[in-house]
Amino acid sequence: MTYSGEVKVGGPADVHELKDLMITKIAVGPMDNNAYLLRCRATDEQLLIDAANEARTLLGMIGDDGIASVVTTHQHGDHWQALAEVVAATGARTYAGRDDAPGIPVPTDVLVDDGDVIRVGRVELTARHLVGHTPGSIALVYDDPHGHPHVFTGDCLFPGGVGNTRKDPEAFARLIHDVETKIFDVLPDETWVYPGHGDDTTLGAERPHLPEWHARGW
Repeated sequence: MTYSGEVKVGGPADVHELKDLMITKIAVGPMDNNAYLLRCRATDEQLLIDAANEARTLLGMIGDDGIASVVTTHQHGDHWQALAEVVAATGARTYAGRDDAPGIPVPTDVLVDDGDVIRVGRVELTARHLVGHTPGSIALVYDDPHGHPHVFTGDCLFPGGVGNTRKDPEAFARLIHDVETKIFDVLPDETWVYPGHGDDTTLGAERPHLPEWHARGW
């Protein structure tokens, strides 16, 4: 089956099979959050991005192999409702951006800064600190050696625009600056984008609209 990234709460997960990494996407909770399970194909180690909600659903997706770690992309409550239960069940290490960790009510084992590398088995993910949606949001970039990059953007980049900055011009300026300089300026159009809610996109699909986003201010 071809991966589409189109998932609905209560529906099945969708699996993106890469040569070194399997990415399973599922939608959970009342705010249609996306959670992503990454599995290293060489070692079978697993990492979860955003234990957003529905702990039972997430643990069912994780399966008996468990997870070594769980990354919370940012401090907003809809992205960590299941975190405590998932960590209790799996013993996973917790990761979050340094500036957002205090706002997450589950202790963060590893504070993440811009450029830090998070590993799942033999696969490396590079964290990019993006300010504006929250002070310490992080995106995770997987630069696939066999193909194009993949980036998990939390709520900082979606199809059609950057994340919500609550009509704060300064926050919007910070966020679009970081998204442009750390994502668009350094990654190719083929880069696949996995957001915190809704469908996936690519940088190539979004890049032509950057001037519109600047002009409208959100």
